[in-house]
Amino acid sequence: MQVSRPGLWSTTALFYLMPLGHADFLRSGKLWLGLFFVLFPLGLVLYGVNDIVDAETDALNPRKGTFMFGSRGAREQLARLKWQIAAVQLPFAVAFYFLVGPRILWWYALLLLAVGIYNAPGIAWKGRPPFDVLIQASYLLVFVLSSWLNNVAQLPWQTFLFGALFAMHSHIFGEVMDIEPDTLSGRRTTATLIGRVCAKFLIATFLAVETMVVQIYFRDWLITAFLAFGALWFVTDAALLWRNRAYSPRQMRLFLWGWNVAALLGMFWNWTNSSLVQIK
Repeated sequence: MQVSRPGLWSTTALFYLMPLGHADFLRSGKLWLGLFFVLFPLGLVLYGVNDIVDAETDALNPRKGTFMFGSRGAREQLARLKWQIAAVQLPFAVAFYFLVGPRILWWYALLLLAVGIYNAPGIAWKGRPPFDVLIQASYLLVFVLSSWLNNVAQLPWQTFLFGALFAMHSHIFGEVMDIEPDTLSGRRTTATLIGRVCAKFLIATFLAVETMVVQIYFRDWLITAFLAFGALWFVTDAALLWRNRAYSPRQMRLFLWGWNVAALLGMFWNWTNSSLVQIK
């Protein structure tokens, strides 16, 4: 369970549900099947491979070993994890093949390619700024799977752009929290390269662009205001509040709880308003 990052489930669910708008949650078995998949089996692939490769770095990370931030597996546990990841995928791959058709094989191929590029020794984009941030756009595969599985149209390109930017700024925030253990282990990330203050300003920049995308193309004032507040917060944090100081584990947990509340509110807003599904 820790490997699948329950602390990020609300964000993953938000991505999965975004294409569905006013979907009937109670009557669609395929909707629930896909939702469970992106929360647990997909999480095992995305984060499990990362945990296997990052075992030494995670041992230095004080926020690991929790349900909110992910596991810190023992060597024996990590040795079994690769087979557990594969075993969990098989029934879903078969089910999706019958429900979606052969195109699901392309989806899995792109997923495995992204996971490999991010983690494989010798390539490992996780340690090659800015590719460590750009690869997060692969998270858009959740949009594609949701649309295919639930027989709804693909989202407009503006929503894909918003989703890519959202995934990227979220990843940078994780790197900001991990600057100390990443530095101790010798890993280069965008945050370790440019520093904590500049990384926060970069997050604010992403949020500012997301704000403009939502306002220009979707005319949703509530989401615009929320994103603008986020951009202002990170500017204030970088300039006046924590600045270059590290967050404490307690503060990290508080931030993630706030993140989850915001994601749950986002799901409710998407279900009642569907503003990011249709261009206005």
